[in-house]
Amino acid sequence: MVTRVIKADADSSLDFDKRIKEAAVVIKEGGLVAFPTETVYGLGADALQPEAARKIYEAKGRPSDNPLIIHVASLDFIEKIAKNVPAEAKKMAAKFWPGPLTMIFEKTDCVPFETTGGMDTVAVRMPDHAVALALIRESGGYIAAPSANTSGRPSPTTAAHVAEDMDGRIPLILDGGAVGIGLESTIIDFTAEEPTILRPGYITLEMAKEVLGTVRMDAGLISADSSRKPKAPGMKYRHYAPKAELTIVEGTKQAVVRMINQKAAELSAQGKRAGIICTDETRENYPKGDVISVGSRKKEETIAKNLFAVLREFDHRHVDAIYAESFETNGIGQAIMNRLQKAAGHRKIEANTGDTL
Repeated sequence: MVTRVIKADADSSLDFDKRIKEAAVVIKEGGLVAFPTETVYGLGADALQPEAARKIYEAKGRPSDNPLIIHVASLDFIEKIAKNVPAEAKKMAAKFWPGPLTMIFEKTDCVPFETTGGMDTVAVRMPDHAVALALIRESGGYIAAPSANTSGRPSPTTAAHVAEDMDGRIPLILDGGAVGIGLESTIIDFTAEEPTILRPGYITLEMAKEVLGTVRMDAGLISADSSRKPKAPGMKYRHYAPKAELTIVEGTKQAVVRMINQKAAELSAQGKRAGIICTDETRENYPKGDVISVGSRKKEETIAKNLFAVLREFDHRHVDAIYAESFETNGIGQAIMNRLQKAAGHRKIEANTGDTL
């Protein structure tokens, strides 16, 4: 299969409309199209066509019990695919849609189990991106779309990242430039006894509490993957992993820098290369290794935006092992650590003691 990449520039209305219509034809005919959202690039198919949903799993190499998110372009579209939508969810939609928020409801019969990973629930969101919204509307209103990477790899934040994984696997990539946020959406389950965050993202626990009052974090978010059936994307399987083994180093700033430098020196002595993920504030503290700053701790959104691109860059540099500083767990830092821990397979070192956790 030849994969075409076409520019989708919302500022050029004639070309934009033509290219969206072209992509929508692929979706309507049961094909796959990668497209940008404000979070990451998605791999889209008609959510209501069982065979189209199966093609997503095949292209990604994704386990069939890992549910897909249905993307809509209006709150009005929820009624067809979800039932028992509580008032609290509508409040969240009014506050954060379009935006990086996914909500889980009971599904209706028109949603195939191929899209929901065999679950009786459905995950829904409305992305905040002109290309995504136009494609959803033109395609019929319901696009199932996980991140447009092969399963387990870092999520793509540019069309070039998509092409790295999907070239020859899908017919079309819509290139809308680099994404804005860089981490997947927050997922809140509204079928639980109380609203529960199943995946942290740009919409933080504190932001959700301002609207809902009561909302909790799923207990398994920061722990190792369980064997339970995943209710939301990314809950069970290893995700975001670079090719080299990644280890998170935790502890005080001085201890973390000392430990990472020690590990880099050990690898260097063996003729091997260490990749180091640090921040602008600590970049100058690492004299050895292949060092990349992921952003500034003073602006955690820069870390979120760059994280997946940095993980992919180390693949290009062919490092032998990667060591990453740990990050704060307040606000979006919690989402950053969730992704980083999954990328590392929950492999950590406590720098203050030297213990591997």
